[in-house]
Amino acid sequence: MEHVYGWLSLLPPIIAVGLALATKEVFGSLIIGIFSGYFIYVNFASAEIAANLASTNPVIGPILEMVNSIIENAGDSWNMAILIFLALLGGLVAVITVAGGSAAYGEWATKKVKSRIGAQIAVFILGCIIFIDDYFNSLTVGTVMRPLTDRYNISRAKLAYILDSTAAPVTILVPLSSWVAYIISIMEPTLRGAGFEMNGLNGFIATIPFNIYAWLSLLMVVLVAALNIEFGPMADFEARAMETGEIQADQGSTPPVDDFSSLDISSKGTPWDLIVPIAGLITFTLIAMIYTGGYFNGEVTLWQALGDTDAAISLVYGGIGALFLCMIMFVPRGLMTYGNFMNAFIQGVKSMVPAFSILILAWTFGSVLRDDGLQTGTFVATIVGNNLPIAILPAIIFIAAGFIAFSTGTSWGTFAIMLPIAISISANVNPEMVGLMMSSVLAGAVFGDHCSPISDTTILSSTGAGCHHIDHVSTQIPYAATVAGVSFIGFIVAGFTNNAIISLIVSIGLLLTIVLLLSKHYKKENALDKRA
Repeated sequence: MEHVYGWLSLLPPIIAVGLALATKEVFGSLIIGIFSGYFIYVNFASAEIAANLASTNPVIGPILEMVNSIIENAGDSWNMAILIFLALLGGLVAVITVAGGSAAYGEWATKKVKSRIGAQIAVFILGCIIFIDDYFNSLTVGTVMRPLTDRYNISRAKLAYILDSTAAPVTILVPLSSWVAYIISIMEPTLRGAGFEMNGLNGFIATIPFNIYAWLSLLMVVLVAALNIEFGPMADFEARAMETGEIQADQGSTPPVDDFSSLDISSKGTPWDLIVPIAGLITFTLIAMIYTGGYFNGEVTLWQALGDTDAAISLVYGGIGALFLCMIMFVPRGLMTYGNFMNAFIQGVKSMVPAFSILILAWTFGSVLRDDGLQTGTFVATIVGNNLPIAILPAIIFIAAGFIAFSTGTSWGTFAIMLPIAISISANVNPEMVGLMMSSVLAGAVFGDHCSPISDTTILSSTGAGCHHIDHVSTQIPYAATVAGVSFIGFIVAGFTNNAIISLIVSIGLLLTIVLLLSKHYKKENALDKRA
């Protein structure tokens, strides 16, 4: 299919993202962005596309296409499983809270972790440990660590940033995750078709040393926490949290997860009433991932099972198992009655409605931009072309992949579009750079996914932190953009040297320099403010 819409395909993401950042209102911005996308899709369609539209009326047509797409995305089996898991997780958080587990864990953790820095590093470490799936990472780590970060007056926006920075960046570096299974499935046939004598797994492993953005994102979290520096909008959120105890700005709306203060919370809970259910959630989900991957049929290895798993339905199985575990733990001990258990569960599900709504709209917006819609990603990919010097292509591909992922809200879709292009360019120009070229795609996709207000991972990091979504987006972008700028330089160095060690050393040195300069500037501003 030709690129029918050309530069017009870039307008909807520009409109939606611009409105969201300007108005700090996500729902309306997404709806307007979706409508603008379908308005272009219907009114500038080719004859072939127009023949398949429900209506070619310039106003009615876009509305019909938009409504049909919302219904289709909400009813998709994968998406529905994610929505069910969100509901189960909301119920699980509420039940644990009402049982007194969250409060007891917060008291216990405060005694073990003695500082704000320690609390942030604790979130970072747990985020790195849970690498199986980015959704699971954001939601689970957020649920476990929220009581601790609240105790030290760490803003919910800061928590969301740490969650997001240890979700996709960790998942893309560990060759044992739902992401890697998908990436390998794209690399394998493309590498073979291009004449490379390596399979998909070896191809992925070749990208790990060169994935500059992912490595620097993790380093950035440690530096920001350890040096106690903030810049951009995050500085205001953190200053407010430290000075007033207000862990998030009041925008007149309920964040994705509330504190369930209206419910009767037990005073008899213990830290184990949070630790055991979350450990159960992790255990049940891992078992379910092995099961859905076919391991118990005896025909595949454990590794193959994790590669072929159905992560979405596995999360549902894990959530159900964790809830039954909570019922067995809490009701017989008198922490709550069966009626209170169900009431808390229902309240928890209700608390997830904002997250449901944003996700469904984000999926719909992504669908109008993909190849069965405006083909935004494919259009951007063609702009990159084969006519640039090979040494700067990794940096250009990094930016192009980042823009596609940011605009469409999907790193997975970006992998599908850009990996074949990067592999083909490398095969024709310099086969020795294939690992670097593929890593520039992965790094760029993670960068775009990291920043995009319509990315699943961004939305779920907001949900896991109990943070207003637009607060997370606006506070995270300066940090992610700083890392991306350094990564761009790193990919230029890598393009000239094709050496991962040299490019990482240069990138780390540059990031350290920038962060130290920001640290001095931040401390100087604080000193001036105190004098004033």
